[in-house]
Parts: sequence; structure tokens; C-alpha cells
Amino acid sequence: MRSLSIFLLPALLLVAADAPDGWPYWRGPNSDGMARGDAPLRWSDTEHIAWKASVPGRGFSSPVVWGNQVFVTTAVPTGKPPAAAPDTPAPAAEAAGGRRGRPSGPQAEHKLMLLSFDRKSGKLLWEKVARVATPHEGHHPQYGSFASNSPLTDGKHVIAFFGSRGLYCYTLDGQLVWEKDFGKFRMFNGFGEGAWPALDGNRLVLVLDHEDESFLVALDKSTGREWWRTPRQGNTNWSGPLIASHAGRKQVIVAASRKSCGYDLETGKLLWEATGLGQNTIPAPVAADGMVFVMSGYRNPNLMALRLGRDGDLTGTDAIVWQNQRGNSYTASPVLYDGKLYVLTDNGMLSCFDAKTGKPYYQQERLPKPYNFKASPVGANGKLYLASENGDVIVVRLGEKFEVLATNTLEGQTFIGTPAILNGEIYLRGQNTLFCVR
Repeated sequence: MRSLSIFLLPALLLVAADAPDGWPYWRGPNSDGMARGDAPLRWSDTEHIAWKASVPGRGFSSPVVWGNQVFVTTAVPTGKPPAAAPDTPAPAAEAAGGRRGRPSGPQAEHKLMLLSFDRKSGKLLWEKVARVATPHEGHHPQYGSFASNSPLTDGKHVIAFFGSRGLYCYTLDGQLVWEKDFGKFRMFNGFGEGAWPALDGNRLVLVLDHEDESFLVALDKSTGREWWRTPRQGNTNWSGPLIASHAGRKQVIVAASRKSCGYDLETGKLLWEATGLGQNTIPAPVAADGMVFVMSGYRNPNLMALRLGRDGDLTGTDAIVWQNQRGNSYTASPVLYDGKLYVLTDNGMLSCFDAKTGKPYYQQERLPKPYNFKASPVGANGKLYLASENGDVIVVRLGEKFEVLATNTLEGQTFIGTPAILNGEIYLRGQNTLFCVR
């Protein structure tokens, strides 16, 4: 998600040219949606399922993988009755998912948990309760959970983010190193939090945009100490930060409905800004070859390709190389590979653009049958994997021509979290089951 509010896929992200081998972040080792190895083409309930493990509670976070461990987060009700109803927005407003619905009602107490599974066997290695608390707000009744942010690992630490209920850093054997609480957030329509952190070296960066005082913050990964904090004039935003390098300077890129911005990683200083995206920004930015791509898919949808290297207000300048308003992703983040940008809509239409020019190789191609999507596409070895809400994972060929290679079904499953791919294996998270396809 997935990675939107807590009701969608939001998860955790890093962009670094020297990212380690593995799947340590929800968008893959380079945060472009691509794996470095191969992945299975076909599977079913009876074929190529290496193992499946039960996951308690409710969580739509994506799995991440390091060494012999697979990490997921979840939220498990304690059974304590809900507290008195909190102040909630007016009901019947159109949900941020583009569908009418209400946030969940008075909240019950939950255990917010991080779990580690053995990658070879699926055996539970350990589980840690980061916090027992009553969430501040609800979530989307269909797509929400209180554990929609994916964990992140650097091979020494694993970091779990539960929004306004805290950020937690553990060792790989489950020992708590530090924790940090950012206080209560107030999200649009009460649909919960969902932006993910980004990591570069020892700096952990979070964008905390909500209906009150919003800010961007950089922390010391090892201690949780703040390096800097930059106020933002934003409202609710479900897209997280991207860290990208250009001309020897690292910057934090944030896609948002009011303004998309770039900040200096070392100081938090605003470098550039550009208006143009519509309401409810969710997809993760991606960057390559001196360009960054930001997208919105709800009201006034837009996809903007911006050339990096300039400072100041880029709105209306030729730094915006191309734009697109048809077939944009509302929820799913794009895949960027081999100079091509792949975009998937929530209702199952796929587009492929030339990343430099915006020319579509194909646009709004329909899949073999009607689908709904919240998980983001992932790619491996010439194949693009689309995990649907309907239990199917559709495999499409990467390239200029649209071609469906396979449709793989796991009966009774719904995929909201984004798959992880590593060394010929796919890790899929259903409602209460983690699958390893090998």
C-alpha cells in the first residue's frame, strides 16, 4: 500500500543507490517497486505454496524480508470494551477511498505488534507488543486497520510505525532499542494515518501531514533523537517521503495535494515546490535519471514528471516535463523500470508510459476480468505482479506491449498489502495469513 490512510496501504520506504540485497522496504530495495531476482510465474492453493502462517488481528501492512526473517505488523483487540464515542467528522461524507462509508465507531483497545517469521519454514520466531492502547481515530471500515504501515529494516534494526501511537525500533532478535511518540494526529474524515518513513544512512525521515500542525522530521536511526523538524503548510496526506540523490545532493521529496516539495536531507530546508496534484495524495513518489514522478488519482487527478536540479517555485515552468490526467493511480504506487512508468488504477486498468516524455506505450488496458486493487504492483525479471482484492495475482509482461502472462488464485483471500519478492520467492499477506510462494 500497500502502501493511503491506515485504510489503505501505506507503508515504509527508502531510496538509495546502494540499497542492500533483500526486500527491506515495502517498495523494494530501491523503492521503485522492482526486485533484483526472479519470482514464480504460476501458483495456486495446491501448487508452489512453500508455507503459510497465521497472523493474528487485523493489519494491512506489507511484509519485509531480511536474511532468514520476514517481518509484519498487526493490531490485535484486547477484548476491552470500546470507550465512549470520540468526536468524529460528519458521517456519510464520501470516503477517501472514493466510496461512501463511515470511519469505524468507538475504538476498542488494541495490542500493536511486530512479528518475525522464519523465512524457510514460516515458523513464528518472536512477537513483540509495541504498545497497548486505544487508537485516537477510526479507519475505513473495509480497507482500514491500525497496522497499515509496513515495517522497515536495515539489517541491524527493524522499525515499526503505528502513526500517532508511536515509532518503535527493535534489534533483529526483538529487543526494543528506542521508541518515540509524536502525539495525536487529526486526519481528514477520521480515516486514520498511513504515511511511511524513509531511511538513508543514519537518518530516518517521516512526513506527518494532518489537519492540525503538519511537519517533516528527521531522526537518528540508532537513538530516535531529532536531527531537524520542518513545519509544513499541508493538510491530511497519505503519501510518504522519498529520498533521492541528484547532482551530489540528497533531498527528501514529498507528494501532496497543496504542494509537492523537495527538502535538503541534511538540514530540512525547503528546496523547491510545485502545485498541481489533486485531493487525497496516496501513491509513493519514484525517481530516476534526474526526474521525480508524483501522482494523485482522486479529485483533479494528475501525474507530474518533474526535472530535479532547480530550486524555488517550479509551478508553470519547464521543470514540469510532462503531466497526465487519465488512468492515474488513486491508491497503488507506480513501478519505474527501464525508462518506463507503470500505473495501475483501483479498478484494474494498467498503463505504461515513457518516463522521459510521458508518451503512453499503452494506456488504461483492462485486465482479463473486473478487479479491485489497493496493493501496489511489484516487478521481477521481466514480469509485473498485480495482487488484487479478489484473491488473484495477475502477472503482466514488463515492456512496451501489454500482455497477461498468468493469473494465480488463492481462494478466499484479499490482498491489500503489497507483495515482497526475494530470490525466487513471493510473500503475500492475506487477511489473516502470510503466504510464501516458492
